Amino acid sequence: MARIFITGSADGLGHLEALLLIKDGHSVVVHGRDRKRAEDALKAAPGAEAALFGDLSSIEETKQLAARVNGLGAFDAIIHNAAVGDKERQRVGTIDGLPHVFAINSLAPYILTCLIDKPARLVYTSSGMHRGGDTRLDDLLWKKRTWSGTAAYSDSKLHDVLLAFAVARHWKDVYSNAVDPGWVPTKMGGSSAPDKLEDGPKTQVWLATSNDKEALVSGRYFHHLHERAFLPAAADEELQEGFLKECEGISGVQFPFVL
Repeated sequence: MARIFITGSADGLGHLEALLLIKDGHSVVVHGRDRKRAEDALKAAPGAEAALFGDLSSIEETKQLAARVNGLGAFDAIIHNAAVGDKERQRVGTIDGLPHVFAINSLAPYILTCLIDKPARLVYTSSGMHRGGDTRLDDLLWKKRTWSGTAAYSDSKLHDVLLAFAVARHWKDVYSNAVDPGWVPTKMGGSSAPDKLEDGPKTQVWLATSNDKEALVSGRYFHHLHERAFLPAAADEELQEGFLKECEGISGVQFPFVL
């Protein structure tokens, strides 16, 4: 039995991941952005061990969430699922003055990765839209560019791949991978999404728990249980390091290269 923490698991893919993991006998800790959402997540996942709260749009609350996770003890796997979509029509600023999409989709997984005690496996939820992400790191906060919700989302999903691959390089004792769950009909994906909802959570659950040799790999990009091609720039070590450095500068949290 594995112990797994899933961010953003009050609904959508995170909720479905929790249900599958509990059904398979694993211990699951769910998460919501505030106390009520966390309570809702726990009620919606009968058998879950606990629920934690923390608003991932806030740097300070994300740090506090990491401390709460560590307070529960060691985890075998963490699935970074929480995200907002590509529909924001204008730059929505957070309490820290960051774009909402960047704060939740890009920076929060970085902060949590740095501050939560290292698990054996890390799964980062990306998207096929990462292939349209901007590989330049000079305007992560959208201060120069004209806002585009679609572009901001694509950038953030590229950031998730960069983070997964950087972690895989630096932490040789951790399986760290990125996943495209497909375009599935969740609240974020919308009712017109072409992929099957039941396929959306399967790869994340498999990477978090399976002992199949195909799952015991690191620095890979998966879609529906199979490795898939990713934007080649995501494998650029200099770009990965640049992203880590930018996140450190924005958050004040340093990546622990040696643990």
